[in-house]
Amino acid sequence: MSLDVGSKAPDFTLPNQDRTPITLSAQAGRNVVLAFFPAAFTSVCTKELCTFRDTLSEFNKVNAVVYGVSVDEPEKLKDFAKAERLTFDLLSDAGKDVIRKYDVVLPPKDIAKRAVYVVDGAGTIRYVEVTETPAFEPDYAKVHAALASL
Repeated sequence: MSLDVGSKAPDFTLPNQDRTPITLSAQAGRNVVLAFFPAAFTSVCTKELCTFRDTLSEFNKVNAVVYGVSVDEPEKLKDFAKAERLTFDLLSDAGKDVIRKYDVVLPPKDIAKRAVYVVDGAGTIRYVEVTETPAFEPDYAKVHAALASL
């Protein structure tokens, strides 16, 4: 069970692919898309993050920033971002604290489920999608619609 729409997004600080700390609450005033994904360099994750990359201009129009979040180490995320020319930060939750806070732990390896949270500029969750299995991509149209309504 994930966090509900209307609840406060749990704050966190995670290192990005360059080991620069990124804090959710520091994004106040901007909309944030948290795209949790199971693992770098896997087919569906690559397709999902490249789709976000290719539509980043749409996110910019609605004052939104996208963060990919996985339990991969920063070095692996850096290689993945470079290989796929990703232009947004990938955050390393190697300690698995944030996937627990957002209730998106995928057993048995305790990696991230494929999930998308849209958080508004006040830190309130406005959209949640947790896919049935990691093989399914999120509904991108619904993510964009949620942002457009903010």
